Amino acid sequence: MPKIETILMKWRSLEESVAGSDSRSLCEQLAERKELIAKYVPAETQAVHARVIGELRDNSIDGRVLSVGSRIPDFELRDHNDKLVTSTGLLAQGPLVICFIRGRWCPFCVGQMEAMNVAFPQIRQLGALLIAISPQTTKQAYFMVDQHRLQFPLLVDSVNHVARQFGITYRVPDDQQAIYRRAFINLPFVNGDASWELPVPATFVLDNNAIVRHAWVEPDYTERPEPAEIIEKVAELH
Repeated sequence: MPKIETILMKWRSLEESVAGSDSRSLCEQLAERKELIAKYVPAETQAVHARVIGELRDNSIDGRVLSVGSRIPDFELRDHNDKLVTSTGLLAQGPLVICFIRGRWCPFCVGQMEAMNVAFPQIRQLGALLIAISPQTTKQAYFMVDQHRLQFPLLVDSVNHVARQFGITYRVPDDQQAIYRRAFINLPFVNGDASWELPVPATFVLDNNAIVRHAWVEPDYTERPEPAEIIEKVAELH
């Protein structure tokens, strides 16, 4: 097995075995992952990922994203336990933080979810709720919640229906698909559809009227907002 593929498999296994044990800032955790990529991932592979990120920026994804002041569309999705969850039901309980992630196969998504898990009690103390949304199947969502002991729901957005309404979807290019396959990231299996479509990682803070009060959308999947920043945005709703 190629060296990088072995590293990625060990990396994911290690993260699952020590879920929630890292007390560093999210920025520090992600910086470590980036250092490993820079050290072990071939330059040509890194160049493909960088090109895709650049293309997403050049295509002005920001112009499609729900902006601050917009009202989100109503949605209903199943969670990791196959329970129906509605946006209206969530917002009836207070403000809402929504994190769109790619899946449990992405170490940057894992890092973000574990960091948000630590922040979750503070978000609840402020009277808000937290959910994550990904295109992975219910089984994969359940595995992620269980392995990383997430205290908040992980909703299943089949074929990225809701992510598309938020304006954050894109199709993985063919050369990047080949890289993922070599690393045993089989998106058609993980997501239950053959579209090879993913959401750009994004975090939205909504007031209880379903209005976007803060939007963080970043084509570079190695970057995520610090939980303290999200907590601050929630606190500003009061």
